[in-house]
Amino acid sequence: MILASKNRPLFLLLISAPFLFASIAALQARIDQRTRSAAQAQEELLLTSGPAVKRLSLGYDSLLADIYWTRAVQYYGEHLEGSDGRFDLLWPLLDISTTLDPKLIPAYRFGAIFLSETGEMGAGRPDLAIALVKRGIAANPDDWHLDSDLGLLYYWRLKDYPDAQAAYVAGGRVPQAPPWLNIMAARIAEKGGSIETSRMIWSNLYETSKDKRVRQRALEMMNALKAEEDEMHLDELAEQYRKRFGHYPASSREMRDAGMLAGIPVDPAGYAYIFGPDGKSRLSPDSPILTESQPTNPSGGSR
Repeated sequence: MILASKNRPLFLLLISAPFLFASIAALQARIDQRTRSAAQAQEELLLTSGPAVKRLSLGYDSLLADIYWTRAVQYYGEHLEGSDGRFDLLWPLLDISTTLDPKLIPAYRFGAIFLSETGEMGAGRPDLAIALVKRGIAANPDDWHLDSDLGLLYYWRLKDYPDAQAAYVAGGRVPQAPPWLNIMAARIAEKGGSIETSRMIWSNLYETSKDKRVRQRALEMMNALKAEEDEMHLDELAEQYRKRFGHYPASSREMRDAGMLAGIPVDPAGYAYIFGPDGKSRLSPDSPILTESQPTNPSGGSR
């Protein structure tokens, strides 16, 4: 018997929805298999196209977007803990999430952080992070946070100060945007990539974000920048010490005893700075603070 045309949409929904959700469940189970090869991982992502998933969603776009976004967060966390250095499925998961729900702001903001982080902390793909945020801006032109995120990516990851300035200017034009966006644009135009400017950017991000992950990352960067600023000052003092005594100080204690320091300087985590034979200061191996210029210490700090 031929199915009445008015009942065909319901029939398609009933037969397609279980297949779609079963495919997603299978995808999640396969992502959890950490021992697979990179080639297998690519083959196991059955639904790699956002538009294709959207066509199969049958009106469940927002629900499926939340599922894929949750999976992206889980995937990032699992691979971060595993420190395998590979985040091959991160972009496809974010792509599908934001295609299904273009208003899913967290996927743009946090996804960009996951994508842009370097080393063992992320995918090391600022280009994809920028593409993701630009997609978010196009879909959410009234959210100035995304313009701010774009400015940060250009400024911090690419050192592209003209584009960073332009992003902050664009954000400043958005209704209800805070005045500091225009102030930041002016400061970047004046001072480029100074530590002072960087600290202002991360400080504003810390103060305006309500998400604990973004605030934690901003706080980490503020501490790292404070450490870099301290090291620059200590390096200058070490050079002055060499000119007075003919050799570099072995520790900040020697500079204190020479009257060049009021005490033993410590980093924002409370660990004393150390000095190398070249007179350059650096973080203690036990410090949890990690600056851009220092490699990761297996024990969790920097060296």
